[in-house]
Amino acid sequence: MTHRSTNILTILILAGLVLGAIVGEFGFFDSGAVIDGNHWLKTTGDLVLIRPLKLLIVPLIFFSVIAGITRIGDPSKLGKVGGATLIYYLATMLMAVILGTCLVTWIQPGMLPEEVRASLQASGQEFGAASTATRDLSSAWLNIVYQIVPVNLLDDMVKVRPLGIIVFAIAFGLALAAGGDKTKAARDICNAAFEGLMILVRWVIWLTPIGVFFLVAWTVGKIGFQSIYGPLGWYMATVLIGLAIHGFIVLPLILKLVGGVSPYQFMWQMKRALMTAVGTDSSSATLPVTIDCAEEEGRCSKRAANFVLPLGATINMDGTALYEAVAVVFLFQLFGIELELSQLIVVVVTATLAAIGAAGIPSAGLVTMVIVISAVNMNLTGQESSPLPIAAIGIIIGVDRILDMCRTAVNVWGDAVGARLITNLAPDETIER
Repeated sequence: MTHRSTNILTILILAGLVLGAIVGEFGFFDSGAVIDGNHWLKTTGDLVLIRPLKLLIVPLIFFSVIAGITRIGDPSKLGKVGGATLIYYLATMLMAVILGTCLVTWIQPGMLPEEVRASLQASGQEFGAASTATRDLSSAWLNIVYQIVPVNLLDDMVKVRPLGIIVFAIAFGLALAAGGDKTKAARDICNAAFEGLMILVRWVIWLTPIGVFFLVAWTVGKIGFQSIYGPLGWYMATVLIGLAIHGFIVLPLILKLVGGVSPYQFMWQMKRALMTAVGTDSSSATLPVTIDCAEEEGRCSKRAANFVLPLGATINMDGTALYEAVAVVFLFQLFGIELELSQLIVVVVTATLAAIGAAGIPSAGLVTMVIVISAVNMNLTGQESSPLPIAAIGIIIGVDRILDMCRTAVNVWGDAVGARLITNLAPDETIER
């Protein structure tokens, strides 16, 4: 993709974001038709952009991981690259969670007058069905382990469970790399399949401005800007401040100090992926764009991008981890439950682990948030304060979409920073240094 076409696409995506927000707030949302149970804006955006991108997720993860491993070549280099990638992902997620916990404890958006708290508690009970979703931390861990050790790869592909696909692709890539000349043909086929997929990705990318327009229009029209007032406004502000600090300060500092790369120049180079993340609300759906953008404009090596980015779209969720910490502490504050240091540590640990298991799909953090609340409730058992009902999640569902768009962008940005850092460990022979 040439620089000229990239600039045109960037302008079109930005125009789609702005026009979508205008149409959603002042346009035709209320008078819109319903198609298959959804507003026509959402249905159109899904057909134009989300479904084509999701179609590419499984084959892209499978072939990109294999291609990334076989291009690294020496298995000893793979061990270094894999270890460095995992350390980076865990460290940045932990930083994000600690930042979110500190901010929500300092700002205290949920410390409200008693009458306001009573009304919010009442609204939370309207979502009582959510209380049946409680899962303890051990079952969550076991679920992640089951995904890491799959028994049927095709079943994982059909149900789009990326952890199992990635594990098999890593093992298969290692086998192909270790096979030498005997497996050269298979390596060439996998690399050729990946290159073909990337061509298809570039075709689909040109649908992004249209899809972003419809999806943003639906989001703004459904939620509206009036939701920025009151306690939820403070909650949203806390999350957004945390995401801004992590995205514009913490990750750029890591990139500059560890990688010696100009962080904001690299951020500008990744602008298509970041804007697509905002529009699609899914790090998995954005993965094709992220890989293309990282390789073509971000000067990331193919070896690093093909290994780090698919893995990051599955287990690296900086924005989601930060959001879950803020959301859980906020809900406890709303219900008058003051968390001590030990409970805050539980929030930090479980939010990090839950973010690892979160799917790269819209609002996946709401599902894994149940794990964090359940873990803190177990820690609170026997104390005077009543544990937080899982139904309280219903209080923040109404404004989650806007926050999800922003935290998805931070998730993708964290993946991109990781790919640029790992490029130093696994450069391509032809990359400009």
